[in-house]
Amino acid sequence: MAGSATSSAVVEKPAAGTTPAMGEPVISIRKLSLVFQTADQPVHALADVDLEIARGDFVSLIGPSGCGKTTLLRVIADLERPTGGEIVVNGTTPEANRRARGYGYVFQAPALYPWRNVERNLQLPLEIIGLPAKERAERARRYLAMVGLEGFGKKFPWQLSGGMQQRVSIARALSFDPKLLLMDEPFGALDEITRDKLNVELLRLWAQTGKTVVFVTHSIPEAVFLSTRVVVMSPRPGRILKEIDCSRLPRERTLDVRETPEFLELAHEVREGLRAGHSYDD
Repeated sequence: MAGSATSSAVVEKPAAGTTPAMGEPVISIRKLSLVFQTADQPVHALADVDLEIARGDFVSLIGPSGCGKTTLLRVIADLERPTGGEIVVNGTTPEANRRARGYGYVFQAPALYPWRNVERNLQLPLEIIGLPAKERAERARRYLAMVGLEGFGKKFPWQLSGGMQQRVSIARALSFDPKLLLMDEPFGALDEITRDKLNVELLRLWAQTGKTVVFVTHSIPEAVFLSTRVVVMSPRPGRILKEIDCSRLPRERTLDVRETPEFLELAHEVREGLRAGHSYDD
């Protein structure tokens, strides 16, 4: 059983004060747990999760399928409610932060309405919050330009590639200027070439906007390339096994950094963390 294997793992976390902090805490989680009640037996999705994310951080959550990465992201977004522990997001409860539109959420699929063109898909959250038409149009132009899609506003989703659709999704999540960007494996369904390109573009956007990003992925190279810190999670129930500081890589990164000894060493640390947590066990 995954749970019994996890119980023997050594949880390796940074000593107090060693986690890189780029600013004030945006997310603070203490002893968080979540149990889903099902028809036959309870499912323990998360257990004793402790995590702090600083303003301006880019944190990737990595672990085996079913370990609770997406569940933890959904708890931060107030799309799931924990059954134990404490969580503070942007200085308040997840519910209050959601109501204040404190985060943008990018899903695994772009989730674009096929009957709306790109511009109107991007404007949807702006319509919901009641912005005037002129400001909606101006923001749509600005954020489409930010993700490299100038001139595509009148196209429909089916006229775009998968990578372009996901860029629209990212632009939409940024359009109302949230403090926090939550991304649930947004590039997992894309081919490797497109994924590499969007990884580079995402780092550019992160540097340009200064957002705090929490990113879910199954890819070790992607996690190391994008992140200031990689958080390794155990098989269910999801616990944090290890936090790996990626600041030894340059802040501005190109794909070439993946060939450096520093990158390979970090990827090895992530893989060893997953192995120590029995992520590769049958």
